[in-house]
Amino acid sequence: MPQLSLSATVLDARDPRGLAHFYRDLLDWPVSTDEDGWVMQRDPAGGAGLSFQREQLHVAPTWPAEDGREQMQLHLDIHVDDLETAVARAVALGARLASFQPQEHVRVMLDPEGHPFCLFVE
Repeated sequence: MPQLSLSATVLDARDPRGLAHFYRDLLDWPVSTDEDGWVMQRDPAGGAGLSFQREQLHVAPTWPAEDGREQMQLHLDIHVDDLETAVARAVALGARLASFQPQEHVRVMLDPEGHPFCLFVE
């Protein structure tokens, strides 16, 4: 059996560099590759990273899901130690708080391209 390991989650974006800079600033992860239409980041602590690729036809998913609308395919879960401060930081960097919040200790956010991500405390 070949050895396999997850390298990154790739997010489509109309502006991959702009979205990468949002997550760079949010997570404090360095950009490792920055090419036209393709940007990569790696977690300095190791593990899988994030990559961003240009998709001119990207349509932000609907949250929560609605029949006949663009559906969310995945989302990122980001553990934080202070939910209120993390939400404020994400908003200051360009995210929006989603109107529907299903859990008390989780905040569903929408990044600048409309991808949902969750900030949570345990």
